[in-house]
Amino acid sequence: MNGDFFDSDEDETVRALRRAVGNEGAASEPAPGEGASAAAARLAERAAREELLDVAYASLDSPFGRLLVASTPRGLVRVAFPEESEDAVLERLARRLSPRILRAPGRLDGVARELDEYFSGARLAFETDLDWSLIGPFGRKVLSVTAAIPYGNVLSYAQVAGEAGSPRGSRAAGNALGSNPIPIVIPCHRVLRTSGNLGGYGGGLERKRWLLELEGALQPQLTR
Repeated sequence: MNGDFFDSDEDETVRALRRAVGNEGAASEPAPGEGASAAAARLAERAAREELLDVAYASLDSPFGRLLVASTPRGLVRVAFPEESEDAVLERLARRLSPRILRAPGRLDGVARELDEYFSGARLAFETDLDWSLIGPFGRKVLSVTAAIPYGNVLSYAQVAGEAGSPRGSRAAGNALGSNPIPIVIPCHRVLRTSGNLGGYGGGLERKRWLLELEGALQPQLTR
C-alpha cells in the first residue's frame, strides 16, 4: 500500500508513526518493555495531538463479521462490510480524504460501543457525529432523509426521493442509497420498494433482512 500511515502490521505502524512525528528524543521511542501495540497507541495519540492524523480506523466485531470503521475529526466517515478489501477501502480513503491514515481503535471507542448496543437491541438511535465528505450533493439529500427514518420504520424509494426534492428520482435515490459509505448508522436498510419488497442493499439482502428483523420492521422468516 502507498503512504506511511495505513499499514495494519503493528511494527510497521510504529515505524510509520516515528517517521510522521519525528525521531527527535525519547518521546518518539517505545518505552523499555513496551510492546508494538502499546507503542502504536501512544504514538497515535501524539500524532493526533500534533494534527498528523486525519483518518483513524479500526476493525470491529459484528454479527456480519469484522467491520472496518473510519473516522475523521468531523465524525464517522466510513463503515465497510467484511467482503470489502481493507487495502482497497483505505486506499480510497487516502485518495478521497487524506493519506494520513492510521489504525487507532481508541479513537473509535464511541462508535464501537454504539454499534455493539445497536446489534444487541439496546440502542434505537446513533448519536455519533458523521462526516459527509464522501457523499455528493444529491446523495447527501437522499441520505439525510434516510438518516431521519426512525428505528423500526421504513420508507419507499419513491418517498425518499420525494422528500429529497426529486419526486421522479426513485432510481437516482436507489443509486445514492446503494453507494452509502456509512451503512447501518445511516440506515439505508430502512428503504424498501413501494410493493414492500426489500429492493437492493449494498451489504446484501440477507443483511438487510436481518437488520429489519432486528428492528421489528419485518417478521422473522420461519425455517422448516
